[in-house]
Amino acid sequence: MLQCIFLLSDSGEVMLEKQLTGHRVDRSICDWFWDHVISQGDSFKSQPVIASPTHYLFQVVREGITFLACTQVEMPPLMGIEFLCRVSDVLSDYLGGLNEDVIKDNFVIVYELLDEMIDNGFPLTTEANILREMIAPPNIVSKVLSVVTGNSSNVSDTLPGATGSCIPWRAAEPKYANNEVYVDLVEEMDAVINRDGALVKCEVYGEVRVNSHLSGLPDLTLSFANPSILDDVRFHPCVRFRPWESHQVLSFVPPDGEFKLMSYRIKKLKSTPLYVKPQLTSDAGKCRVNVLVGIRNDPGKTIDSITLEFQLPPCILSADLNSNHGTVNILGNKICSWTIGRIPKDKTPSLSGTLLLETELERLHVFPTFRVGFRIMGVALSGLQIDKLDLKTAPSRLYKGFRALTRAGEFEVRS
Repeated sequence: MLQCIFLLSDSGEVMLEKQLTGHRVDRSICDWFWDHVISQGDSFKSQPVIASPTHYLFQVVREGITFLACTQVEMPPLMGIEFLCRVSDVLSDYLGGLNEDVIKDNFVIVYELLDEMIDNGFPLTTEANILREMIAPPNIVSKVLSVVTGNSSNVSDTLPGATGSCIPWRAAEPKYANNEVYVDLVEEMDAVINRDGALVKCEVYGEVRVNSHLSGLPDLTLSFANPSILDDVRFHPCVRFRPWESHQVLSFVPPDGEFKLMSYRIKKLKSTPLYVKPQLTSDAGKCRVNVLVGIRNDPGKTIDSITLEFQLPPCILSADLNSNHGTVNILGNKICSWTIGRIPKDKTPSLSGTLLLETELERLHVFPTFRVGFRIMGVALSGLQIDKLDLKTAPSRLYKGFRALTRAGEFEVRS
């Protein structure tokens, strides 16, 4: 049973406090938590469960915001962590992103969502599609009406359709003229390449997202051609675990609309689609930079939205950088951003120029890390393939579709 939830900014400020039971948790627990964050750094923030002198704390960090839950009673730790993950996902879905300003601008909706998602310390309604029937997402019209009428509540006067359903994540007997179900594989590649060009780490975090508009009570099965490569799988509550455990088949009754069916990780991949070759040489108070970007392994689809960023070291006074393809910008916080787009067929994109060091420095001693971005439509670089999607008692006209997308996650090249 959770007793309180706090939302903390990246500076430690308490942005939101929600007491969940009759036992009030004092805000001083946030001071204790943040003091340990400052003293112990990232090692403390990476611990999902923390025992303080008075409470057990659960923490999840998303986009610089710390979701902190407290309890004094014994409870399954994964329940607290999973609930905080659900809260962050729902808020991101409702508000179109997560940051300090968005949370402060939508305090009322955040409190209304927490009221519906947890009751007396126990998780209640956590499905975004059902919550949307209960609490309208913010928009310009609702904000104008709240100013004019003085009524800031977005809570609906009617109960959601799932109230009369035997399945809590699905409305009772929805009906559609066109029955459609679409499945998307969305993957992010995390990679670290050392200064010698060797691949230190390469893995993919992926999600299976479904957009379902099916009448009645559909029962779906989704199978993969190569499920053995999947690691660290995490399922939506609608997935029946026994068919997956025995045959690695996803059997489920889907929520209505868009939802994340499962997430997974595939480790120890052998290659990346792009190569980045940085070369930095410095002497006499200057540093010469030359960076080449090209295709290492052709995925069979166009690689677009290619970008490269790196933080200029503090000792750099000025930078004169140019490229033979794309645009180069030096931002105010000393971040160099190179927008490449697509790799041309007739030349290899290169970035070159000179960095001017501080007067007392002869050579550069702190070398930047290059962060790479890209997007590939129509292919999952992990190699995961969907075999088939079946629907029991299929309607006469059923439309099915599959798509794949791979983009860069934490893709770093060290120099």
